[in-house]
Formats: sequence, C-alpha cells, structure tokens
Amino acid sequence: MTPYDELLDQQLLEQLGRPGLEQTAAMLGTDEDKARDVVQAVTGVIIGGLARNVQYPDGADALRGALEDHVDADPFDGDVASLTRDGHSILGHVLGGQGTEAAATGLGRLFGVDTGAMMKLLPLIAPMVMYLLATRADGRDLDADALVDDLERERAALPDTRRELLDELLDHIFGPGPGRPGIYGGLPGTSLPDW
Repeated sequence: MTPYDELLDQQLLEQLGRPGLEQTAAMLGTDEDKARDVVQAVTGVIIGGLARNVQYPDGADALRGALEDHVDADPFDGDVASLTRDGHSILGHVLGGQGTEAAATGLGRLFGVDTGAMMKLLPLIAPMVMYLLATRADGRDLDADALVDDLERERAALPDTRRELLDELLDHIFGPGPGRPGIYGGLPGTSLPDW
C-alpha cells in the first residue's frame, strides 16, 4: 500500500505522532484514546464537508485549485497561530461559520468534550487535512473528477456507525443530500470564487 492509498485520518494521526496526540488530549481535557477518536471524527467531518462541496457546480474545480496552494505548506511544522488562521479560512469555505460552530457543538456532545476546545481543534486539523489531500492529489496527478472519487472513497471507508453520525451532522449543516441547499439557503463552501 502506498502512502496515497492510506486513509487521510490514519496519515494525519501518524504525522501527529504521540507528542501531537498528547497535546491534543491536553487541549481537549481527555485521554489519548478519546483524543484519537476525536481527531478521526474531525477529519471525517472536514472530508465529508469537502465531499458535499464538490457536488455543486464548479466545486471540484475550486477545491482542486485550492489544493495547489496547500501542497507546499506543511502544517505539521507550523506554529499554532498561523495554523489557526489558515484553518479558520478553510473551515469558512468548507462548512461556513455557522456550520463550523454546529460541527464543534455536535462533536463536543458526541464525545463529551467542551465545545470551546472543539472550536480550537477544528482549525488546527483543517490545514492538515488539506495538506495531506493536496499531497495525494499532486502525487497521483488527480484532476477534479478523480478528486471527487477519492473523497467518496475516504467517506465510504469510515466505519458504518461513525459515517452515519457524521452524515447526520453534515445533513444538519448542508441540508439532506447533495444538490439541496442547507441552512444557508445555498452552498457555504468551495463554490465561492476566491479560495
């Protein structure tokens, strides 16, 4: 199996390593096992949000263009302040402001973690997901259509229970099913022209 075949949440956990997981657990006020589960769920929400976004006209092309900006920006060596800034920008495109808050609240309830801590974690994880996806897209030379297929493969690989929970959360943010407006009356994501 090549690095590009490995699921993004596994790659992300490997890149974080034990020190990163310890820091995440401390931020969330929990143990490393739960922190690992939370990181995987946050990764799933971001991937799911990207997968919803690319269903809209020009969404896949916009995402493919955005990934080009992230392929050389390794967030695993970045400082927290710049990561957070980049992460808020990514989340704004992927989930929208209200959607990010809804994701933090939903995940916080699911894992028994403070919503404020989730609001700090989400923007730290978002640039990591974008970087790993950008590296994969670049390494495999994925075009927009292949990127859509890859995101769907990631989503389908989630355990059934987790996928159902994340889909329910994403339905709350986007509205049920692709192509239908969510709570914003439209797409809060990559159809915006200025990634």
